[in-house]
Amino acid sequence: MTNDTGIIDIRSRHSVDETVEKLKQLLESKGVTLFAFVDHSGEAEKAGLQMKPTKLLIFGSPKAGTPVMLAAPASAIDLPLKILIWENNEGDVLVSYNSPEYLAGRHGIPHELMQNLAAVRLFAEKAVE
Repeated sequence: MTNDTGIIDIRSRHSVDETVEKLKQLLESKGVTLFAFVDHSGEAEKAGLQMKPTKLLIFGSPKAGTPVMLAAPASAIDLPLKILIWENNEGDVLVSYNSPEYLAGRHGIPHELMQNLAAVRLFAEKAVE
């Protein structure tokens, strides 16, 4: 499902932690760099706040991302690619990411570089299987 913000949500059949591990393994197997892992809910807990499991993975490949940023420098605000894995109030685990088409339109990324962004869709779909 896509909403007007360009964010695509896919329901996972696994817990947040299981989905995170699947995604990490997939990234590693494809030689994609995991630049950062942000445990929003873990940090909230450290601050004495309650939050449903919410974790962000920031990943990419300089070989894929650099040409995009050279063609559309402001795209660096949205790169590296990101996938958010979170639990909603109904207990569903969702995998959310920015649609490559949304990013291309937002930054005027040339069509020939769309494949450099499209991997995010594949990684999200594989993580929920």
